[in-house]
Amino acid sequence: AEEADIAWVIKTFGEERFGKRIARAIVERNRIEPMTRTKELAEVIAAATPVKDKFKHPATRTFQAVRIWVNSELEEIEQALKSSLSVLAPGGRLSIISFHSLEDRIVKRFMREQSRGPQVPAGIPMTEAQLKKLGGRELRALGKLMPGEEEVAENPRARSSVLRIAERTNA
Repeated sequence: AEEADIAWVIKTFGEERFGKRIARAIVERNRIEPMTRTKELAEVIAAATPVKDKFKHPATRTFQAVRIWVNSELEEIEQALKSSLSVLAPGGRLSIISFHSLEDRIVKRFMREQSRGPQVPAGIPMTEAQLKKLGGRELRALGKLMPGEEEVAENPRARSSVLRIAERTNA
């Protein structure tokens, strides 16, 4: 793959600020000798990343980016969210756990859009019954939960998780 393509995947899906630097290091290393092990790739990434976070391996975001891109994970999440409306009964709860900000942004935007009532220009007189006929509001967002210190101590992988909950309206 080209350096620019690698950098785009790393920056877009890994939200890695050193994406260009990592991509350059990967391409340079592959010119010398192609990598055959993920450990080699992780070492190249670690060497190219100046900031050391004691809680996260420097290659975490890059591997996340590749996984998300290869599996089309964000598109899958969007499709699953849209499909959820057709199977969720009125009063049913939609609970989504996301593990990084890209996923959470998609879930949050979906719940916000589905929680809005009909978009009627200001100043147009309408009764509640007329507004209800317009439909529009599919979900009522109930909030989000994040893991506490105790949960993170027991399960470190939970540290970035967010649980968002919404309830299907009678629409």
